[in-house]
Amino acid sequence: MNYILFDGSARNRLLPFTFTRPVADIRVGILTIREKWELLLKSTTSTITEDYLAEKWPMVELEENVMINASFLPNAEFLKQIKNLKPNQAIFHQEDIVAFHAFEDQEVDLDEYEQIELAEGVIQINSKWDIFSKNGEAIEIDFQFLTKDRISQPIPESNYVKHPERIFLEEGAEVENCSLNASSGPIYIGKNAKILEGSLIKGALAVCEEALVKMGAKIYGPTTLGPGCRGGGEINNAVFFANSNKSHDGYLGNSVLGEWCNLGADTNNSNLKNNYAEVRVWDYETEGFAKTGLQFCGLLMGDHSKCGINTMFNTGTVVGVSANLFGAGFPRNFVPSFSWGGSAGMTTYKTQKAFEVVEIVMNRRNLDFTAVDKKILEHVFEETSKWRRD
Repeated sequence: MNYILFDGSARNRLLPFTFTRPVADIRVGILTIREKWELLLKSTTSTITEDYLAEKWPMVELEENVMINASFLPNAEFLKQIKNLKPNQAIFHQEDIVAFHAFEDQEVDLDEYEQIELAEGVIQINSKWDIFSKNGEAIEIDFQFLTKDRISQPIPESNYVKHPERIFLEEGAEVENCSLNASSGPIYIGKNAKILEGSLIKGALAVCEEALVKMGAKIYGPTTLGPGCRGGGEINNAVFFANSNKSHDGYLGNSVLGEWCNLGADTNNSNLKNNYAEVRVWDYETEGFAKTGLQFCGLLMGDHSKCGINTMFNTGTVVGVSANLFGAGFPRNFVPSFSWGGSAGMTTYKTQKAFEVVEIVMNRRNLDFTAVDKKILEHVFEETSKWRRD
């Protein structure tokens, strides 16, 4: 069977993270959504996404296909439903199409399909704040699938450890002279990841492949540091997608960083309003501020965005793609993509300058800034121009 992950209606609610990737490539828990499906299906997947992303993530259609809404995360029961899906059957959840069977070049009319109700307990990533607020559940599920019938590398005796059976070290993982408390969630330390001396860790935590926790860090779960990320200072319930850095002191809580972000030393974010009111965040669909239903919500920052030292972010700040922030005071709680400046005012961060930085940063990790990547960012620059003031 051929499996195709499609963006679905959640795509716009997941901006700015889906400006630069399909929904399937969002990281929540230990793995990206695509990695979860491919692990459990034991199969590669392709994607139906926005046209400007399709060159990097093309769709591959075969004679028989199962289309899966990528905003829904797999669990054991949902996986059974997918594997048992027959022609002219579709899985629904409320108003959402979750999955359906389709033949190549078939004109699909879902009204004529047999409707199956989605299994209970399936997590949906339906908004950008779901990425951190549902991260604990996602880490738990990923941990079970990744460690089942496997034995962890030994935990060095220099560490203070609570619930060692809930701690898993992959090959090459290093952790010495740290406190590892898995009483509130599992701790997963990926291949060649490092947690340096003096770090205080309270699960759930995922430190993915080649990621690094700096000396003396204080990390509260549920938190994910994606592949190649750097984490330091105080972090609470945050998700870093990949190759993003918060290397120094400062607080980050109830937040999401995309790829290639960098927070300068002593960057802090607020995650609670002074009046304890519900947090509202920028909604790209309505072009206004939407209710989150949350009392705690911090920084939501798209790919390639960066801030200078001592930057302060207000509760529920949304920063788009490739913004560069600096200076005293709080930036606005919505910073459009390709913005340059801070609380004193912003101008457009020209693509030529932005792309020079992207190329340097990616080359430091031995990765190329390809022509396809450049075209994606150029599209985002044009699409988001209406929100910039100059």
